[in-house]
Amino acid sequence: MRPFGTAHIFEGKLYIQIGKKKDVSKQLHANSKAELCAFKGGEWICVSGELVEDDRVEARQSMLDAYPGLKKMYAADDGNTEVFYFKNGVATISSFTHEPKVIKF
Repeated sequence: MRPFGTAHIFEGKLYIQIGKKKDVSKQLHANSKAELCAFKGGEWICVSGELVEDDRVEARQSMLDAYPGLKKMYAADDGNTEVFYFKNGVATISSFTHEPKVIKF
């Protein structure tokens, strides 16, 4: 499990960003199955699927434009920035007050 500070929609897909030098990069390349969870306003969302690297500079730049604070540490063409999108994703939105809603993407 790892915390991620990025979640970005690019070309209709849900992306995350990491640095290639981090252990999590090596782990994702060895096993691309991943799950994210978040909680807000009495609801939680769990997203699971397979993470696929998008090696296009446009995808990396889109992430950096969405999170300008990352530009202090990363650049789209620095050889370190990686972005991954969810493939065969399933999002489950739950709370104690309603039945879970499942979205496949």
